[in-house]
Amino acid sequence: MKSIIYLSAVIILLSACGEKKTAPDNAGKAVNPNIVTLTAAQLKNAAITTGKIGQREISSILKLNGKIDVPPQNMVSISVPLGGYLKSTKLLPGMHVNKGEAIAMIEDQQYIQLQQDYLTAKARIGYLENEYNRQKDLNQSKASSDKVFQQAEAEFRSQQVLIRSLAEKLQLIGINVRNINVSKISRSVNIYSPINGFVSKVNVNIGKYVSPTDVLFELVNPTDIHLALKVYEKDLDKLYIGQKLVAYTNNEPAKKHEAEILLIGRDLSADRNADVHCHFETYDKTLVPGTYMNAEVQVKNAQAYAIANDAIVQFEGKQYIYKVIGNRQYEMTEVKTGETENGFTEIITPNNDMLSGVYVTKGAYSLLMMMKNKAE
Repeated sequence: MKSIIYLSAVIILLSACGEKKTAPDNAGKAVNPNIVTLTAAQLKNAAITTGKIGQREISSILKLNGKIDVPPQNMVSISVPLGGYLKSTKLLPGMHVNKGEAIAMIEDQQYIQLQQDYLTAKARIGYLENEYNRQKDLNQSKASSDKVFQQAEAEFRSQQVLIRSLAEKLQLIGINVRNINVSKISRSVNIYSPINGFVSKVNVNIGKYVSPTDVLFELVNPTDIHLALKVYEKDLDKLYIGQKLVAYTNNEPAKKHEAEILLIGRDLSADRNADVHCHFETYDKTLVPGTYMNAEVQVKNAQAYAIANDAIVQFEGKQYIYKVIGNRQYEMTEVKTGETENGFTEIITPNNDMLSGVYVTKGAYSLLMMMKNKAE
């Protein structure tokens, strides 16, 4: 009986040992979800090509902002040299004016006085000239003293100066001395537009007295308006005179205006930025001074590390490239990307290990699909 019990125990023990399974060789190893291994057939179908991260010159877009400005030579302040009362004007802000067009009329009694003085001086010049010639002849024959001759000459020369100065004053206020005579004296003068443009400001009203220092109107010639951009100090070395750019307003971002850098300021403000003046290639009358605009300038980076666009895949909001780590084995590696140009994308601050690696440059999305299908 004891022998039977002992034999049964041995049989049960042997059975238990036989049911124990052998553990696989990779039992303690963790599986990396970022690694994909292809079969020979999968590799052939994926048509994978490889390459390295290399240095290339990649263009980037420098975004700036500023506003439309008018150069000093294209902005005119209209004033009256001698002052007077504004008799009439038709100007309103935004109105277009032509060069030589009468834009206002000023009247004052001093205009009458100037014309009177000029005509009186001109009438007296004939007598003084004849007296000067008479005394000159008498002095040559010693019939009159040098003193009398010199006095006659001085009066004649002084009258010439007086006439010339009065003529210049009349010309200054817009009165042509050839058009005035005893029967034609005007108490008012016209103000004419010196440029073709539009009215930006009207500072007076009819009946108001204006002094020579008062600005009546401000006119702008818009054909040479500029775009004044604010550029930070760190970006100034990326720009050069003659560089092309495009600008657009916030209201019409799709409407691009081509421009060219005309002048780069060298004085930095307290905010460490400088003014860069740009000239529009084509004048657009919808662009008025003071309008804020955005601009995009394509600039060249010195050198950047880049890889083919097809090497980069997007997954769950991040960007990756596949590194070759063995025979038909690839590891998905996260990267930070920058600008893209001519089929290449900039890789921002790659480490030495990344620069020495070999990566999939074509077929990366096939690897991503295989990884997702495997995970599912």
